[in-house]
Amino acid sequence: MEDVLEKIAEEIYTKSYVVIDNFVDEIFRKALFDEQTDLLEKGKFRKAAVGSGDKKQVIPEIRSDEVLWMDEENLSPLQQEYWNRVEEIKTILNRRCFLGLKSFEGHFARYPIGSFYKRHLDQFQQVPYREVTVILYVNDQWTEADEGALRMYLPNPDGTERIEDYLPMPGRLVVFLSAEIPHEVLPTKKERNSITGWLKTIT
Repeated sequence: MEDVLEKIAEEIYTKSYVVIDNFVDEIFRKALFDEQTDLLEKGKFRKAAVGSGDKKQVIPEIRSDEVLWMDEENLSPLQQEYWNRVEEIKTILNRRCFLGLKSFEGHFARYPIGSFYKRHLDQFQQVPYREVTVILYVNDQWTEADEGALRMYLPNPDGTERIEDYLPMPGRLVVFLSAEIPHEVLPTKKERNSITGWLKTIT
């Protein structure tokens, strides 16, 4: 795990993003997926909104996923274990990259068939404290035919952009600087499940 944490810190420092396959083992991944499925069947998920505070609203033309926010004061044992792993990421990013991270917030995210999230940044005027985006994919096996990739728009030295697409492979972790990398979720042909969250500079 120490090698993985070092890789995360090094790549965040040098290129602002990192992709780690098999960040969690299959047993833990499946347990998180089963817990998400159970919560979904109990009607706990809600349509995702854009904006924050008084400006928060559901706009399906921009995003059509469903979310269930985790309560840090009432985490399940599985959620707590994942929280602890993110805490390790926070610690090494603070030590190596001096980001001043203080806390984490996260939610289960479900993308039904045909859903998407248009290009956006995770840090914007209403949430300037989101510093690092952390995504863990907990869905079952994925193929190119299932589509639903995370598309990141990455800067080139000459000021142009290049595109990199990453499928939601089970157990894959994606970490990137929230203010620097525009991204979107392309329309999916299979239900797509993740834990998406943000390391923040406030408590």
